[in-house]
Amino acid sequence: MSTPLRLAEETTRGPADRRWMALAIIALAQLMIALDATIVSIALPWAQRDLGASDAERQWVITAYTLAFAGLLLVGGRIADTIGRKRTFVIGLAGFALASAVGGSAGSFLLLLASRAAQGAFAALLAPTALSLIAVTFTQPRERAR
Repeated sequence: MSTPLRLAEETTRGPADRRWMALAIIALAQLMIALDATIVSIALPWAQRDLGASDAERQWVITAYTLAFAGLLLVGGRIADTIGRKRTFVIGLAGFALASAVGGSAGSFLLLLASRAAQGAFAALLAPTALSLIAVTFTQPRERAR
C-alpha cells in the first residue's frame, strides 16, 4: 500500500528539484545584473588610464549600461511574451556573458562603451524574464514563502 505513495513522492520530487535548480540559476542571473551595474566602478579608473579616456567619457561607461537597461526593460518583457520566457532568458544570459567578455577584453574605449550598452540590453531581456519565470515556476503560496 505504501508503494503508490512512495512512487508519487519520487515523481513529484524530480521536477521539484529542477525547479529549485532553476531558481538558483535565475537568482545568479539577477545577481549578475545587479552587480554589473555598479561593480565596473572598481575597475573603471584603470580602464580609463589604459584606454586613454577622459573623466567625462568614463562616466559614459556606467551611463551606457543604465540607459540601455532602463530603456529596453519593457521591450524585454514583451519579447519574452512573444518568443517565450525560457528562450528569452537563455538568449539574454548568453548575450550578457558574451558582452561581458568583450568588455573585459576591450582594447578601445569605444568597444568598452558598446559592450556596456550591449550588457544593458541583454540585462533588459534577463530581468523581466527572470521574474516571470519565478512566478510561473513557483505557483504554490507555500513555495513562494520559502
